Amino acid sequence: MAPRRGCTRNSNPMTGEPILRVSELHAGYGRTEILHGIDLTVCTGEIVAILGSNGAGKSTLNRTISGVLRPTGGAIVFSNLSIERIPPAAIVAHGLVHVPEGRRIFPNMTVRENLDLGSYRRARARRSANLSRAFALFPRLAERQSQLAGTLSGGEQQMLAIARALMAEPTLLILDEPSLGLSPILVEQLFALIKDINAEGIAILLVEQNVVQTLELAQRAYVLENGLFVVQGNAADIRNDPRLNRAYLGM
Repeated sequence: MAPRRGCTRNSNPMTGEPILRVSELHAGYGRTEILHGIDLTVCTGEIVAILGSNGAGKSTLNRTISGVLRPTGGAIVFSNLSIERIPPAAIVAHGLVHVPEGRRIFPNMTVRENLDLGSYRRARARRSANLSRAFALFPRLAERQSQLAGTLSGGEQQMLAIARALMAEPTLLILDEPSLGLSPILVEQLFALIKDINAEGIAILLVEQNVVQTLELAQRAYVLENGLFVVQGNAADIRNDPRLNRAYLGM
C-alpha cells in the first residue's frame, strides 16, 4: 500500500500510515494568538522535524498537541481519536508522550523512581520489561539508578527524561529541544539514540534548533516562522531551501 499524502517511505517498514493529523490549528495565551492555522502530519515509524528560531511558536505547538494548552481552533487527531479537548493524562494513556524542553525530571527522587513514574498512566503491567529496555538503551542510567536525579549531569538528565517517556510505551514521542545545553559529543550520542528509538517503530516529532543534524536524521521537516509553516517537505530538500536561512537569520 502506498503511503498517504504527507508521509514518506524510508528504511523502517512500519512507516506510511498517518498517526497524527493537525488541521487548521490556532492556539495562544490569553488574547495573544501564537499559532495561526497549522497543518501537520506525522506517520507511523517516521521522524518529523519542526525547525524554527526562538519565539516562532515551537513550544506552543508541542504544548497544544500534548494537551497542556487548549487550542482556540482547529483539530488534532491522534490514532483516530480527537484529542484537542481531552486532558494530558488521557493523551499519554493513548500513547502520545511529550518530553518537554528543560527535562522536567523529579530531582529529589532517584533515577529508578523517576522511571517507575513513567509507567504510571500506561504500561504499568509491563514496567519490569520496559525498565530493562530503558537500561539497555541508556546503560548509564542502570549504573546510577539509586542516585538522586538532581545530581546527574545535564546529559544524563536528558537521557532520564527520554527513558521515563519510553516507560509509557509511546507510539508517538514528542522531543522538545533535546540537545539544548549539551556538549557536541553528547549531542552526537543523543541523535544516535533517537535514531535507535525510531528503529523500534516509534514515531518521533523532533523539535530542534540544531538544524544540520536534525535534517540528517528526519525524513520530513516543517519550518515554523511567526506561528506559520513557511517551508515543509522532505528533509533533504529543505536543507538547501533559502527560506530556511530566512526563518532563522532573517536573510
